[in-house]
Amino acid sequence: MLNVPTLWTAFVINFLALGLIWAYVMRSYPAFEAARFWTGSAFAAAIGAAIAMLSMVAGSLIPLLAGGTVVIFSTCLAAMGIKRFYGQPVGWRGTALITGVTFAGLAFFMFGYDSPTARILIYSVAQALPLALTLKLLMSRRDGRINPGARLAGIIAMLTIGIFAFRAVGKILQIGGDFSFVQFNAPQSIAILALMFLSMAFNFGFLLMAIDCLRNEVADLALMDDLTGVGNRRHLLQRLTEECARSERSNQPFALLVVDLDGFKTINDTHGHAAGDACLQHFTLMAQTRLRPGDMLARTGGDEFCVVLPTSTLRDGAAVARRIIEVCRDDAAACVGKDIPIAVSIGVAQWTHEVGAFPDRLIAAADHALYVAKKEGRNRHAVYELSPPLVPDPAAVAEMAERRRA
Repeated sequence: MLNVPTLWTAFVINFLALGLIWAYVMRSYPAFEAARFWTGSAFAAAIGAAIAMLSMVAGSLIPLLAGGTVVIFSTCLAAMGIKRFYGQPVGWRGTALITGVTFAGLAFFMFGYDSPTARILIYSVAQALPLALTLKLLMSRRDGRINPGARLAGIIAMLTIGIFAFRAVGKILQIGGDFSFVQFNAPQSIAILALMFLSMAFNFGFLLMAIDCLRNEVADLALMDDLTGVGNRRHLLQRLTEECARSERSNQPFALLVVDLDGFKTINDTHGHAAGDACLQHFTLMAQTRLRPGDMLARTGGDEFCVVLPTSTLRDGAAVARRIIEVCRDDAAACVGKDIPIAVSIGVAQWTHEVGAFPDRLIAAADHALYVAKKEGRNRHAVYELSPPLVPDPAAVAEMAERRRA
């Protein structure tokens, strides 16, 4: 039989289960700050519902006042979690204001001037307000798209607001039965059952939001070089494919730099791999100071890096290559004691119609220029002209492959 005590008990159990789920998420992903607020929201809702149930046994409105205030506090916590999910700062002032005004209003219309209608109106507004304030965030685009979980949570929030609005209007106009949430009647049981379902769906939306966010973080990590923090080879190929397609459509060139650290094997053999790793990290920081916003630096393996320069010509690429070499030379000149100087050779190539939509051709062209720079004495740059073949001679390829394996 669907009576109010049974439904409220199920309500408490439901929120306890949700609290345990969010507590596990919070423990597993401590950097995911929204989970902290959603964990607190679920447990607060369970505690508030349990306290409110005592009014049916005690015959007093005090448990209803305390429980209702705690439930309002839980709704505010859920709204704070949504703000943190979207990277917005949260403050306790708004939560304290809503919770405090609700408590004062309910207390006045319970013990100062008895008015069930005013109590329901205050409670309904207090429940709907935090949800309404987060609707814009939930339905907004993040990284160019709407999060499916956020959209679900937004729809559920609108339905929940609708239920509380209908409840308040029904009480004021005396239609639809008694919606005091403590009476044993069919409309009340249906309302509690609907809110229970919506609360589960609301938290399911939060879970989808968390899964989508964590999945994107994993995808980002899959495109990042662990040692230097820049893009890896996979990320480079994705970016080059996009740039080649864009250049084919717009007929606007872009440039690619292939950078190789000179004498890196000697550094590893003489000073150890830890020193070699430190050199790679140091070069990454130096190179990034000479790049523009929108340029991409990626480590493709070993001591080799690539730089993608959107909307750039061969001359632009050569200028960037000179700046990178200059900062390395200046840094090497400032080395003292056990500091390890870093020298680089750079090959520069530009997208052309012959490259088309095939980034490997552009990489081969920049590699050819790199071999030329190495052959001419290293610690310098060379540009790829159309006259040489896209792929260097087999002997040069074999020599470079052997050096990289070493």
